[in-house]
Amino acid sequence: MNAKLMERDLQSPRLPSAARSRHHRKSTEAFPDVVKLNATDLLLNDQNKYRSLWIRTYSSVWMLLCFILVVYLGHLYLWGMIVIIQILMTSELFNLLRRAHEDRRLPGFRLLNWHFFFTAMLYVYGRILGQQIRHAVTPEKFFYKLATSFMKYQMVICYFLYIAGFMWFILTLKKKMYKYQFSQYAWTHMILIVVFTQSAFTAANIFEGIFWFLLPASLIAINDVAAYFFGFFFGKTPLIKLSPKKTWEGFIGASIATVISAFFLANVLGRYQWLTCPRKDLSTGWLECDPGPLFKPEIFVLPGEITQWLPWKEIAVLPVQWHALCLGLFASVIAPFGGFFASGFKRAFKIKDFGGSIPGHGGFTDRMDCQMVMAVFAYIYHQSFVIPQCYPVEILLEQILRSLTFEEQELLLAKLKEVIEGRRLEH
Repeated sequence: MNAKLMERDLQSPRLPSAARSRHHRKSTEAFPDVVKLNATDLLLNDQNKYRSLWIRTYSSVWMLLCFILVVYLGHLYLWGMIVIIQILMTSELFNLLRRAHEDRRLPGFRLLNWHFFFTAMLYVYGRILGQQIRHAVTPEKFFYKLATSFMKYQMVICYFLYIAGFMWFILTLKKKMYKYQFSQYAWTHMILIVVFTQSAFTAANIFEGIFWFLLPASLIAINDVAAYFFGFFFGKTPLIKLSPKKTWEGFIGASIATVISAFFLANVLGRYQWLTCPRKDLSTGWLECDPGPLFKPEIFVLPGEITQWLPWKEIAVLPVQWHALCLGLFASVIAPFGGFFASGFKRAFKIKDFGGSIPGHGGFTDRMDCQMVMAVFAYIYHQSFVIPQCYPVEILLEQILRSLTFEEQELLLAKLKEVIEGRRLEH
């Protein structure tokens, strides 16, 4: 009898406050290697590091070759690659909190999550690529009107698609499953904010010129590889508890390598029109454009103290290389925190990787964590410090076609003619 009472007391949820506090802390703690780092946790002392190095190298080479092929094919294929990666990342994150037993009782619930995803895709890409979409259909008058109407009412269309999903969600609520359904609803919206919205800026960078996508993406890859190798051979001092194998030696070495690489890589990439010209439509043809002052080399004469040790007396520097230094600094100091965030996220869910799609690397989410942070910064930096602070003729014309009726456009044309004739008489 006493034994049964003791057992019931032990199983009782009414624990003392100190015990409840200890229980709560234990349930939210990460793995032991996050709390206390041992020497064996460092990559330098990993017994299987050479096997891991070979697997990562093999996967990286294949990814690099595929990436080079897509860059060669052009803007539209790069955009398609980004969309596919977004879908794969979203699938990995959807599956993270998925419970097969609950899903079997909710037919069509997974489809609802994808409904929200593709609604967000239609909204974001429609706004970012509106100009390219309109130019892609100009030869056909009917399709041009259709595209123009869609762009005009895009916000309304996407809003009612979202409301339809919201109503769908309410109508599918089931008793005793409210908590699971609402947690999935919130999880879906978090994925759209953290993954999709940030990644969508990558498309904007691509159509501004592949250079503004390729350089930031390359800097993240260079920083990741450099951090791995510096940590592999020299890492001894732990950097952050969330990532036990990250070291100060790897972080500092990778930062220096990334900034230097940014300066010289910008010089190489900035000499090709295929990479620097913006794409105004969704075609795949060859591009020709005026590279602008950013991509025209400036000659700098080296001081005599330096030229006596070097075979050349002057160097050609593209102005965009100075912007590349800022991108390199961000990629080496700030962007890695995207990886730290992902590491903490995985610790919270007690998983090693988000998926197993890429041998030696994990899932696509594991590879794109820093890329998402970098893509947003590259877009903001380009819009704030690179492009001239004025409205191009294409954007003004787009606003006129979207906002004014045909009669208003005729009136605007007549007014412009009067203004131009008046200026001619003045001169």
